[in-house]
Amino acid sequence: MQSQATSVSAYLRSLPPDRRAAISAVRDLILKNLDSSYEEGMQYGMIGFYVPHRVYPKGYHANPKQPLSFAALASQKNHMSLYLMSVYCGCVDHSAGGRHAQWFREAWAKTGKKLDMGKACIRFKKIEDLALDVIGEAVRRVPAATYIAFCETALAEAGVGAEARTKKKTRAVRKSSKS
Repeated sequence: MQSQATSVSAYLRSLPPDRRAAISAVRDLILKNLDSSYEEGMQYGMIGFYVPHRVYPKGYHANPKQPLSFAALASQKNHMSLYLMSVYCGCVDHSAGGRHAQWFREAWAKTGKKLDMGKACIRFKKIEDLALDVIGEAVRRVPAATYIAFCETALAEAGVGAEARTKKKTRAVRKSSKS
């Protein structure tokens, strides 16, 4: 459920007290461990932590007007969600991002807590469901420059981005000129 709040403080005020306390605790943990190149603000109706355009002018590849999202916190209908895009970026298994995602899952398993996770969304109903030390370390391990490198690698592997599009066009032109 997407919030219409225009600021983090307004978003937090809109939450019921129990959820406000949980979201605030995770937010404080993220801010404590977040590289100074990231910024916090509202993105997609959630509290977002992102690489601003002043650091990464390309922005989010699917919508370059948006800054590159790193993490987000949201209160959904049936649960709360923490989105860690650096773990999702680990879809490139042999990349540094893939190793980060593997480390995350293994570190969480060692805590004995159940990981309720989609690709990047960790769902929780109460703060006690979370392995807070693992989340803090996951954020700390990925400064903005490292995260940008994760994303660039994933995009290159997926054939997304200006360089990949240029190479595809060049191959297409060469192929059609041979015909």
